[in-house]
Amino acid sequence: MALKASALKVGDTHSERVVENLSRTQIVQYAGVSGDYNPLHTDDVYTREAAGYKSVFAHGMLTMGLTSKMLTNYVGDGRLTKFGVRFTNQVWPGDTLDSTATVEAIREENGQKLVDLKLSTKNQNGVEVVSGNATARIDG
Repeated sequence: MALKASALKVGDTHSERVVENLSRTQIVQYAGVSGDYNPLHTDDVYTREAAGYKSVFAHGMLTMGLTSKMLTNYVGDGRLTKFGVRFTNQVWPGDTLDSTATVEAIREENGQKLVDLKLSTKNQNGVEVVSGNATARIDG
């Protein structure tokens, strides 16, 4: 069911757990699907010894994709007109991520009702790993 402007108000939030206990297998599967085999995401020895990180970590675009799962569940498929994020911290194997969309504005543009959303995805420790914004078409 599509969001309706009449049922929304500025400050409303929608939150969703998008992954629990992210596994190394999921990270490697994403590497395979995306074709991004950067060793920072796939080679633990390289990541620890050459790059100085504690282990491999998730691709930023995997984290963005997980955030988009919450977003499309909230606004509906085919309704996004804008979606952008900033990667603020690494996502490690074992992390659990919760994403939240907060209504910042409800407006009309060219006869179309729109909702502007602030996005935040945080890990199990409350550390933000993604921040961003989105705009979606909504019904009256």
